[in-house]
Amino acid sequence: MNTMLTDFSILWPALIAGVLVSISHVPLGQQVLSRGIVFIDLAIAQVAGLGVIAANCFELPIEGWGAQLAAGAAALAGALLLTWTERKRPEVQEALIGILFVLASTAQILLLANDPHGGENLKDLLAGQILWVSTDQLIRTAVLTAVFALVWFQWRERIGRIGFYVLFAIVVTASVQLVGVYLVFTSLIVPAVATYRHSPKRQLVIGYALAIGSYLAGLGVSLVTDLPSSPVIVWVMGILGLLVHLTGRNGSSAAKAVAHQ
Repeated sequence: MNTMLTDFSILWPALIAGVLVSISHVPLGQQVLSRGIVFIDLAIAQVAGLGVIAANCFELPIEGWGAQLAAGAAALAGALLLTWTERKRPEVQEALIGILFVLASTAQILLLANDPHGGENLKDLLAGQILWVSTDQLIRTAVLTAVFALVWFQWRERIGRIGFYVLFAIVVTASVQLVGVYLVFTSLIVPAVATYRHSPKRQLVIGYALAIGSYLAGLGVSLVTDLPSSPVIVWVMGILGLLVHLTGRNGSSAAKAVAHQ
């Protein structure tokens, strides 16, 4: 009984982290899908991760505000660069996003090349350590999520292209340190792809239910099977996302609505 209570005490912070990530990533994912820049989150997430690794090279604590600011500055620089390229070279924007992703990923490898724990640090950055999120991390992310929700649902139409990229960079910076690159990408894209065939009025609600339900179910499966939580959540969300996608009955009209958002 005590062991089960201990397990649940570990899962609660992880579930809160999943809910916070879902709140921001589900609506952002719908926007990313409609803009046709699906891999932007991977690129920005890798740039944010590069900032964390760079901060670590200067012996700043990974979970401290120093690393947060370094990651945020790196992600913001990447976001502003993508804003410029979208304006100047829109026809190759997706390719440029891919190039930024590769450059940031290989820069991480180079910075960690002489670190005896480099492989482990890189694995943690990609897969995340959702079971070991700290209270400080949750508080910082909750504040950023509240700011995001206010800006997104009140002034989304006014923030423009630059505002979108800046907001995206800030949110992804916090999420990468909380759940890792893989879950950031999954939380952003899977709910958007799973729901685009549904009625536009229901897409956000269904997307939230899918994302939060996947975190809850994934953590439960991880607890029962003793498998790593992040990969399990990714697979659970992928499977549930496929089922949600297949239930969509408003394919053509919903797809057109998404394309014109």
